Amino acid sequence: MEKAYRYRFYPTVEQENLLRRTMGCARLVYNKALAARTEAWYERQERVGYSETSSMLTNWKKEEELDFLNEVSCVPLQQGLRHLQTAFTNFFAGRAKYPNFKKKHNGGSAEFTKSAFRWKNGQVFLAKCTTPLPIRWSKQIPERCVPSTITVKLTPAGRWFVSILVDDYTIKPLPKSDKFIGLDVGITSLIATSNGDKITNPKHFKKLRKKLKRTQKALARKQKASNNRKKARVQVAKVYAQIADARKDFLHKLTTQILRENQTIVVEDLAIKNMMKNHKLALAISDASWGELIRQLSYKCEWYGRELIKIDRWFPSSKRCGNCGHIINELPLNIREWECPKCGTNHDRDINAAKNILAAGLAVSVCGATVRPQESKSRKAGAMKQKPN
Repeated sequence: MEKAYRYRFYPTVEQENLLRRTMGCARLVYNKALAARTEAWYERQERVGYSETSSMLTNWKKEEELDFLNEVSCVPLQQGLRHLQTAFTNFFAGRAKYPNFKKKHNGGSAEFTKSAFRWKNGQVFLAKCTTPLPIRWSKQIPERCVPSTITVKLTPAGRWFVSILVDDYTIKPLPKSDKFIGLDVGITSLIATSNGDKITNPKHFKKLRKKLKRTQKALARKQKASNNRKKARVQVAKVYAQIADARKDFLHKLTTQILRENQTIVVEDLAIKNMMKNHKLALAISDASWGELIRQLSYKCEWYGRELIKIDRWFPSSKRCGNCGHIINELPLNIREWECPKCGTNHDRDINAAKNILAAGLAVSVCGATVRPQESKSRKAGAMKQKPN
């Protein structure tokens, strides 16, 4: 299994100057290639790919005004062009928006492949750098694991991180368990489980909202393009980093606990991007970080031999009675408990949904049946088109 180990490091003055110049060159090449591809399409309707932008990079290095591109390693520049190609591939596939230009105040990153670094005695030597990176080894990389890619990143808060990608042979499946669990994500309770438990949403953004507001107000008062404005922008970025760190730490501990206790985990395949378009719920949904929760469950299940089942987002998990199967017509969000009109069972909205999600997930796992009560509209429409007139 491939695994990335992320560490913080504190570069020397020489290393910081070299890394900043490398990131600046990578950002320049990325933006010039993006501008060239955009111009070629809108003016001449020509598609420019990675090979064409790679040839452009060779010509840019020969120009006198861009001669400084030869002073840094060529690998991060080429990797930046590959990342741009991936961004366009995701755009044409409908998975992402049109690529944006990179900005200096957002930090930067540089990716080094095997030809651009040395791994010697547990230390990292980057290209054109004579001294190893002073990494704070919070966790040791397993022996006999050789890095395949090293990514150096500077965050907007001014923190330096290095991510080391290795093929980790120490990742082994956990002992098998006979437990199953269904998860229903929410806002008041981050998740409700089919076991009847609820995990409270810590709301990390809400805890630091006043501090963030104060730093943003101080930033707004600073004169544009001044040094004080740059300092104020870093202070805002530090608050955002504090929120993100607390959120990820909580989610990592939660997802690891769920995987250790259960063999099969069932969740809903939610369209989170579409739900974020609701301006009344967007802030609460982003603070809950449902997407990161499901992402962590996905790759950790692959690591540790667990099964993650995603059921259809249109399955009426909240409206269906977990006792008799009756489905009510409407259930507004402000109603957290309801009574089944058919069997009279009183339900907690979230716990009932989690139980229904688990039942539907097990049905999908066993027989692959649809989890919708009367097939999906899309399937019906497709079947009607196939029928002869």
